[in-house]
Amino acid sequence: MSPSDLLSEGLSLMAFGMGFVFLFLSALVVVTSLMSRVIGRYFPDPVPASPVSARPVARPGAHKNDTELVAAISAAIRMHRSRDSGAKNIKTNK
Repeated sequence: MSPSDLLSEGLSLMAFGMGFVFLFLSALVVVTSLMSRVIGRYFPDPVPASPVSARPVARPGAHKNDTELVAAISAAIRMHRSRDSGAKNIKTNK
């Protein structure tokens, strides 16, 4: 074979390969789009029952409970800190 025959054979093989890859990728895009439409039609996204509020609504008698809650949390923190400081002293003395 002459060099010009080899060159033309190589170019035709390259064109065939590039065409095959282009057709395959085009078919892949079409099939993926169709699959997406079918899934979207038969399995739609669930709609939430009610919109979720970012901030809870305060009840009328919540102020009294809030002060009691703050007092209970403060007492628990104080007790936790006093227990932690005592444990640190025991560990350092050994």
